[in-house]
Amino acid sequence: MIQIYHNPRCGKSRTCLAFIEKSNQEFEIIPYLTETPSFDELKVLLKQLNLEPLQLVRTKEKIWIENFKGKTLSDDQIITAMVENPILIERPIVVKDGKAIIGRDPDLVASFLD
Repeated sequence: MIQIYHNPRCGKSRTCLAFIEKSNQEFEIIPYLTETPSFDELKVLLKQLNLEPLQLVRTKEKIWIENFKGKTLSDDQIITAMVENPILIERPIVVKDGKAIIGRDPDLVASFLD
């Protein structure tokens, strides 16, 4: 089953969700702002995405700029920041068959869902 970590206020996330809906595949929406992934769940997502924690952070978010930018943080501290401030998590994340992508590019989503 496909999972999408979705923010309904984000246009890219809504576009990705619409694309998934048209794929006629079974999927689950995870509203990650209200159902925040745990520290361990984020570690798994990072592994599935093949990303370092900082690569999953929305570094232009006000929370990041005011509280974390310019600081030397460990990977665990970055993951904790995302757990405590889920708005920092890049979106949307699409998971299928143990692999994941950041679904901002419709062409990438299309090839991922095939």
